[in-house]
Amino acid sequence: MPSADSRPPLEGGVRVPRVLLDDGSVLALDKPSGVSMATSSRPDRSEPDVVSRILEACGLAVPPVLPLLVHRLDEGTSGVVLLARDAATHRRLSMAFQERAARKTYRALVWGHPVPSRGLADAPLGRDPKDGRKMAVRESGKPAVTRWTTLRRYPSVADLELAPETGRTHQIRVHLAAKGHPIVGDDFYGGATRWRGVRDPVARSAFAGVAHPLLHAARVVVASLGIDVEAPLPTEYCGLLALLER
Repeated sequence: MPSADSRPPLEGGVRVPRVLLDDGSVLALDKPSGVSMATSSRPDRSEPDVVSRILEACGLAVPPVLPLLVHRLDEGTSGVVLLARDAATHRRLSMAFQERAARKTYRALVWGHPVPSRGLADAPLGRDPKDGRKMAVRESGKPAVTRWTTLRRYPSVADLELAPETGRTHQIRVHLAAKGHPIVGDDFYGGATRWRGVRDPVARSAFAGVAHPLLHAARVVVASLGIDVEAPLPTEYCGLLALLER
């Protein structure tokens, strides 16, 4: 079951569903961080189990006929997730993602200030030979491309907009870490303890409390299917921005 922090926010004592779009064929949800989308043969890790958890975390009842997963986000990543209501829509959406016809936009708070302020990371990625749970830059890896744009610089961190052109596992996280700018809160790729160097005590305390990568899937566009969905920044992300803008 999702943790209390992953459940939809309360408004007037009622859980607000995180539905961004539901046109009868496509269901777009604003996934909270902390909900795993990883599927496997292990108990409670089948696709129906994962879909049920996402629906519950987004404040929805689990229907007799479950929608189908189209793509996945990391457990700690929040934002837009698309599901298909039927097999035909699932095929069309899956093909759009495979053919890179789905345009994805992310936001991330990262440590340091990337130079230049906008650019492209195209290092190939493969499994880390020292830790099979991780990905790493490897010459023998698969092609991966991530574009970034700095929206604003703050002391110690920068707010980035990112556009991955490929969909490798942990792609954005690894590309940023490889450039020396891991995502705030990303314990896997070197971003979990950088808060110790923050001078402002209030900001340092706030960053110390971040327990997952501050990476948010902000928008997904599939122009060929007329889909354009945006998810608002999470409360935690907005709170840190407000603190930094004091």
